Amino acid sequence: MPLTLQQKLAILSDAARYDASCASSGTTRRDSRKGGLGSTEGSGICHAYAPDGRCISLLKILMTNFCIYDCAYCVNRVSSNTPRARFTPEEVVHLTIEFYRRNYIEGLFLSSGIIRSPDKTMEDMVRIARLLREREGFRGYIHLKTIPDAAPELIEQAGLYADRLSVNIELPTVRSLEAYAPEKDAGTIRAAMAEVKAKRTASKDRTHTGKRPPRFAPAGQSTQMIVGADESTDRTILGQSTQLYGDHGLKRVYYSAFSPIPESSAKLPLIKPPLVREHRLYQADWLLRFYGFGVDEITGSRPDGNLDLEVDPKLAWALAHRDRFPVDVQKAERELLLRVPGFGAKTVKRVLATRRHRTLRYEDLQRMGANLKHARPFIVLRDWRPGALTDSDDLRARFAPPPEQLSLF
Repeated sequence: MPLTLQQKLAILSDAARYDASCASSGTTRRDSRKGGLGSTEGSGICHAYAPDGRCISLLKILMTNFCIYDCAYCVNRVSSNTPRARFTPEEVVHLTIEFYRRNYIEGLFLSSGIIRSPDKTMEDMVRIARLLREREGFRGYIHLKTIPDAAPELIEQAGLYADRLSVNIELPTVRSLEAYAPEKDAGTIRAAMAEVKAKRTASKDRTHTGKRPPRFAPAGQSTQMIVGADESTDRTILGQSTQLYGDHGLKRVYYSAFSPIPESSAKLPLIKPPLVREHRLYQADWLLRFYGFGVDEITGSRPDGNLDLEVDPKLAWALAHRDRFPVDVQKAERELLLRVPGFGAKTVKRVLATRRHRTLRYEDLQRMGANLKHARPFIVLRDWRPGALTDSDDLRARFAPPPEQLSLF
């Protein structure tokens, strides 16, 4: 018996939850106030968050979970015994528009298993985006997961209709990709990323007549790495991310904790990594991009190259470099202030602006948004000195979670 649209939606929205590379920030070009449906500027079933904290709701689905590939870590691999479904392009368009009209969503995140061929799959996904833009006048956010093996002209068309494109790197190392997904090629994935970057760069250049080319994926591109499926350390993972940011200008690298799947390969772990590891990687990623830290600094507090799961990466670094503290908030340079636990980039900006006019006090930092519970041992102010707190033996214990009695059963 054919599946109903509701049954397909249940299967394919559940299958899409394994894809973490879902964000909706970085674009302002399509605004429903200028006509058409949808808006990337409104405020808010998948929730993505813009840099300013806005929550944006997206319909997050797979076009199909049928797949010709047999990636060991994927629940939708061809050898997996899982319920299958497939949307037609028209059904995806219908769902997106109807969900938007009911104010459930502000955009679409669309991925897919590979059906028949990479080109056929990408062609259908491009058709969905084109129908939404041209026939339905949809101006909401669209994020398309591109197929690296698809023809360059199809990826080019995808970038003309989508706000963001993503190409998943899948695993942190080439060796792991060869072991767990032999049908995928790391070189092809990187070539697809390079192609997206080149198209984005070209779309920003004016012609000799002064005309600007059509915009291409204005919200940039992102990728996803699965964490915990192989033996890669956090140092390896963050090193790969740093290279991707530098080589391909990615907006985000997303980290997805491996989730054990039924009837999986014996090569895969039987238990999933702690979710806090995924959280620490996101924190470390932020430090790499916005706080001037290097990979070796962030991962240097432990000999195994992994992040400390009990305290956040900045605090772990500060605890390992107490000789750099306490910092005089009134005089320290921006680069050092950014390394103070509890100081965010906005707090540091406010500190620099305020101290030009007057002497800072402890209560000023509270108003500026500093987390003084973390910052107290590491700073000096006119009315605050940590004394022996900075070098106390139990300083780490003040921040680490309390011991937990494990159950025997």
